[in-house]
Amino acid sequence: MAKVPGAKYNPAHVNNVHQEEQQMSSTMRFGSMKIFSGSASRALGAEITDYICSVSEYRLKPGAYTRKVFSNENIFIKLEESVRGKDVYLVQTMASPVHENFMEMLIMIDALKRDSAWRINLVVPYMSYTRSDQKDQPRVPISARLVANMIETAGVDRYMTVDLHSGQIQGFFNIPGDALTALHLLSDYILRRLRLGELSDLVVVATDLGFAKKGRNWAQILGVPLAFVEKRRVDNAESPRALSLIGSVEGKNVLLVDDEVNTAGSIVEAVKVVRDYGAKDVLFAFTHPFFSDKAYQRFASLNLREIIFTNTLPIAEDRKLPNMTVLSIAPLLGEVILRAHEGRSVGALFNE
Repeated sequence: MAKVPGAKYNPAHVNNVHQEEQQMSSTMRFGSMKIFSGSASRALGAEITDYICSVSEYRLKPGAYTRKVFSNENIFIKLEESVRGKDVYLVQTMASPVHENFMEMLIMIDALKRDSAWRINLVVPYMSYTRSDQKDQPRVPISARLVANMIETAGVDRYMTVDLHSGQIQGFFNIPGDALTALHLLSDYILRRLRLGELSDLVVVATDLGFAKKGRNWAQILGVPLAFVEKRRVDNAESPRALSLIGSVEGKNVLLVDDEVNTAGSIVEAVKVVRDYGAKDVLFAFTHPFFSDKAYQRFASLNLREIIFTNTLPIAEDRKLPNMTVLSIAPLLGEVILRAHEGRSVGALFNE
């Protein structure tokens, strides 16, 4: 088996337990596999299906369904094929418009459940409301917990997602799940650039102290120094501002790392700070491109050497800037789906 993009699995170094697992035939505890793709993940769902077909004996076609929106804005879903007794995987990311895509997802789950699917697996590459994971001030909700409850109540048996904002959100679910990371996919790309001599004198910089642990993981994988942008709230401002840098970037190329971009306000300040401290070229790598119009405007004006992210959220071709590199998360999700279906270890993909 070749290395899966986004995983750490290496056949040459796998232990005996995992070797036996690879040789073990599937018990097929569940029915035959079926993959449906929601409106927000049509392209990604097709990539996942193609990947599974390319590495296995399964010959899958995208699940067929009809979607209508009535004049009262109610969403209607009708499955155009039976899923009775099948192991169904629904791929739907929470892209804009978030609430329409979220409601479509819940309605599709209900349709699958009422058609007697054997198991319903939700593949949600980007999960909304994950920043609302605690009561950090009086009289506010914990929206991430509400989202988890709604997904469970709709009838999901298992979920898969990528780079949750905080690990504690896994505890909001009472069903099994695979909380994956795009770290290896993104870092492998940077490692290739380093080995080819396209990058040198690199320093990883976390865009804020809250990303310090993940920034440390980045630096350890790449074997380069680490620095942090320090943010503070000034004069009771609504949002904190990047004011200083912990670490050294003078005369170095900088790789800024984060998990999600919305307005790109934080990255604008982070780029200014590292350049003020003497950085040369600046690259930016992150997982989720939830771009507002303001983000495109800011990216266009930043003069970054490269902007690297994944396709957990769809980006129209005409919105991509020349310095943007999009890495596909489909092989990783496809491999996890395949292993979940066949009852094999997902942890083995990461040498765990």
